[in-house]
Amino acid sequence: MKLNEVKRIVISRTDSIGDVVLTLPMCSWIKEHYPLAELIYLGRNYTRPVVSCFSPVDRFVDWNEIEKLPSVEKISFFRELNADVVLHVFPNKEVATLCRKAKIPYRIGTSHRSFHLLTCNYRLNFSRKRSDLHEAQLNFELLKPLGLKVIPSIEVLNGWVNQFQVAQQSEAATSRKRVIIHPKSQGSALEWPLKKYSELALKLATNGIEVFFSGTETEGALFRSSIPSHELIHDCSGTMDLSTFISFISEAHALIACSTGPLHIAASAGIHAVGLFSPKRPIHPGRWSPIGKHVSVLTFDNDCPTCKKGKSCNCIEEIEVDLAFKTIVDGFDA
Repeated sequence: MKLNEVKRIVISRTDSIGDVVLTLPMCSWIKEHYPLAELIYLGRNYTRPVVSCFSPVDRFVDWNEIEKLPSVEKISFFRELNADVVLHVFPNKEVATLCRKAKIPYRIGTSHRSFHLLTCNYRLNFSRKRSDLHEAQLNFELLKPLGLKVIPSIEVLNGWVNQFQVAQQSEAATSRKRVIIHPKSQGSALEWPLKKYSELALKLATNGIEVFFSGTETEGALFRSSIPSHELIHDCSGTMDLSTFISFISEAHALIACSTGPLHIAASAGIHAVGLFSPKRPIHPGRWSPIGKHVSVLTFDNDCPTCKKGKSCNCIEEIEVDLAFKTIVDGFDA
């Protein structure tokens, strides 16, 4: 088939929230260049609320439900999608095999996965770890078989983020500035010490700023005893599902966290996203900074010699509380 005949495109990304957020700009490009094609997002169910906020996506397909099916029914499911293109943004061997068996015409993936030799008929050769591009830009490499000529700039990606629209929760208006502190990352990133998050919370609260500690119930159990006692400091960990949490984030003025999903949601939702990063490759902010128009990135030393050598380093722990405080407060007037 010809590209101008494409009617249905699947983006496969069956991993975590932050990675899913950074895949969404691809959807904008696809909708601009294939406006009549239905865009289907294949992901895990817990990421559905994130994808549902992004208008270019027409339909979400739950991989958690598909993988429960018997093998023959799995193949039938993919065949009945009637997809013309599948983009394996996150390499998943089972998904790739099912798409091949379903005979999807354009099966696009990275050449750096051996199973793609048998499952994909378009294999792109690029390295994520060695590249200077942002993760969201690297995802665009997979669009070259669909006609992409130039990788979009960060500025272009920032513009597409405006298509992330959050349903607001009805609640009483408040004149206080509200800051969310998300101290944990479920092990996905280097973390700032809980002691410093607590010092920051107390400094914000004593300046009349309302502070909310967020996280899962499991994460809350790790930091609740460290939360300072103050009438403007609250623990909301383990109290919201993801849809409610996304709305809660969008109604705050700032969120501070290390490189984790809620930081990327905050940037997409348009609030001030303050990220705490290590300059070490491949976890540095040039690769993983959130995409959005109101983002601040903090590192202790961009030229940290230990990080530059690729060695284990905890210099993120040296980022000063005063710097984090000033970055958040200055952002209120931005």
